[in-house]
Amino acid sequence: MKIEKGQPGYIRARKQKLLLMTVLEFAVVIALLVLGIMQTGTRLNLLTVVAIVGCLPACKMLVGLITILPYRTIDPEIVDEIEDKASLLTTAYDMVLTSREKIMPVTAVVIAGNTVFGYAPDKKTDPEEAAKHIKNILEENRMSKITVKILNDYTPFLARVEGLNNIAQVEKEDRRKRERKIRRIILNISM
Repeated sequence: MKIEKGQPGYIRARKQKLLLMTVLEFAVVIALLVLGIMQTGTRLNLLTVVAIVGCLPACKMLVGLITILPYRTIDPEIVDEIEDKASLLTTAYDMVLTSREKIMPVTAVVIAGNTVFGYAPDKKTDPEEAAKHIKNILEENRMSKITVKILNDYTPFLARVEGLNNIAQVEKEDRRKRERKIRRIILNISM
């Protein structure tokens, strides 16, 4: 089963895919180079040119792999706990948000109506800056009056998730379409 962006385990799956693609791309480049030299006896041949041009997509894959390597996927126990507490809410996991200035890993996001709560335990992530960035992106996409809060501590995050789920249980409004749109916008700024 393919793990898509926003699902638990996405970062691990992305690392594996990029590693495999990088190895394959460089293997093709090396094979073309060796084949060209073996056939002509010199490196001055057309296959060498093709191999050199083939280095461009291989290096692109390598850069993608190097970029995502420092980040970890969310612990399955945390996912189970969040899913248990947020059964009526829209969730997204394993995100590495990118802005012009910073890369900010966010482990989990819970969306309830006009409220977005995120959990970012990584010290590289400034919670205020990440929340501001998400809010700005949502406003640029005509999603106004949304409250965004990113927390570094798990216990307060889980308490807020449980509270939002209780509110959603009482209200029983169907906000799924708007929540999915907010989720999609947030995932668009994630690696």
